[in-house]
Amino acid sequence: MTEVSSLTGRLLVATPALADPNFDRAVVLLLDHDEEGSLGVVLNRPTPVGVGDILEDWAELAGEPGVVFQGGPVSLDSALGVAVIPGGGSAERAPLGWRRVHGAIGLVDLGTPPELLAAALGSLRIFAGYAGWGPGQLEEELREGAWYVVESEPGDVSSPVPERLWREVLRRQRSELAMVATYPDDPSLN
Repeated sequence: MTEVSSLTGRLLVATPALADPNFDRAVVLLLDHDEEGSLGVVLNRPTPVGVGDILEDWAELAGEPGVVFQGGPVSLDSALGVAVIPGGGSAERAPLGWRRVHGAIGLVDLGTPPELLAAALGSLRIFAGYAGWGPGQLEEELREGAWYVVESEPGDVSSPVPERLWREVLRRQRSELAMVATYPDDPSLN
């Protein structure tokens, strides 16, 4: 088996050619990527369900909009918390209940009492479900041109207008990729 270069902490941005409706114009933060597969959450799929409706104790800490996001099509009955700790919380000072994924971005143990993390959190999002790929599956999708891989920024996790995130992430690229942000929602209407 060939060695997999980790993309953990990077963003997968759906190309206009990606045909899977689960990922139409999706921006996925990869939380784990290695030879055993990949796992991430879709950052731009808010649901109408309030965080307080399912995780009342975490509602006050969740960023705006204070709703649960559909993290992907796998395990929709499970919840994941992704939080940004300003300054990245060094290993010896990382708050209890938070595990670094990349830089200042990490996973929250939702079984931890929220008050233990409240002072340290810069932002928090709750996701129902996740996006997952088996060994080699994501690499095949990348070869097929289904995804652009770009660097993440801590603000991506808490974008105040998640519906605009796909265009915003593409627009900030310093290449011809920025032009893709202008791709129409329905090219047949041009």
